[in-house]
Amino acid sequence: MTEITSDFSGQTVICTFEMTPATASELMDKLQSAYSEVISKAPGFIGAGLHMNDAQTRIATYSKWRERGDYQAMLRSPEMITRNRHINTLCRSFEPVMYEVAADY
Repeated sequence: MTEITSDFSGQTVICTFEMTPATASELMDKLQSAYSEVISKAPGFIGAGLHMNDAQTRIATYSKWRERGDYQAMLRSPEMITRNRHINTLCRSFEPVMYEVAADY
């Protein structure tokens, strides 16, 4: 279980995907495969969660990394470049954004 705490000094990444219900299941399958086979094994990976809305039009992923460079290195790996090209065909858009936790309650 990934904890959200304001004293976390690493990198938090929230990525949102917009898709249609027709591609939602395949997109979630591809994301789960990427996390289980590649992302979770990358140096600096701490933990993640994947979420889909009830309408199956949006997926949000939340991941924690030791530092920003670890996340960036994973994205630049040949395996993830290939996977992300396919993932891009299953959604209208996706946007990864790096955050720092400002507060927790």
